[in-house]
Amino acid sequence: MAVGIFDSGLGGLTVLDAVVKRLPDVPFVYFGDNKHAPYGVRTADDVYELTTAAVARLWDEGCDLVILACNTASAAALRRMQENWLPKEKRVLGVFVPLIEALTQRNWGDNSPPREVDVNHVALFATPATVASRAFQRELAFRAIGVDVEAQACGGVVDAIEEGDMILAEALVRSHVDALMRKMPKPEAAILGCTHYPLMEAVFQDALGPDVKVYSQAGLVAESLADYLVRHPAMLGEGKTSKFLTTGDPRKVSDRATQFLRRKIVFEPA
Repeated sequence: MAVGIFDSGLGGLTVLDAVVKRLPDVPFVYFGDNKHAPYGVRTADDVYELTTAAVARLWDEGCDLVILACNTASAAALRRMQENWLPKEKRVLGVFVPLIEALTQRNWGDNSPPREVDVNHVALFATPATVASRAFQRELAFRAIGVDVEAQACGGVVDAIEEGDMILAEALVRSHVDALMRKMPKPEAAILGCTHYPLMEAVFQDALGPDVKVYSQAGLVAESLADYLVRHPAMLGEGKTSKFLTTGDPRKVSDRATQFLRRKIVFEPA
């Protein structure tokens, strides 16, 4: 009954932490492709090949349902995977869906025409690859009208977080927020479009100011997954054991993960 969670590195641990708290009886297998991180500077074809390999590895662990807890993979690979690669008995879900649902206040399956929403000026902070894909803007446009999205590619932030250099990460976040606000001085909402960024949510909020509502993905994904499993209980795979897999150095990745989640995490070689 295990569910797979995939990320290019450690950022997906923010999603894992939220879903474990929401679904404590479900075993989760986490796969971090730390050897090839970050994905945010890779080509779409590279991201696709790496993501499909990781998802196939999670299938081997008995995970028929896999969450792409990586915005770059969700933006650059998910649609292509669902259209051309995914077997009928498997499911791969991305992290954009709960975010779009929250922002537009409508369910993903609502196919009515786009309509006005409460928020008109949205700041999107994401990796260069996610920004280049324009996936967020595309999905938002299907559901809402009159929303101006200003995207800021946050180069260097993921690398700093993965290396545990939170001082550099904070400096980069503040620099990227300044750059965005020169283009959009008064955003009403901000999307943290990378699962690493919740680790810096307080810094984003402080730099943006108290009047900007910051949307982070972890809690939204956890609630969405709980609802999905109620509607699709058959998607709980055969796996029965929670574990952590990495393509990187297991000891180094375990140490970083333990620091992030403030509890002992032990990764195994993938």
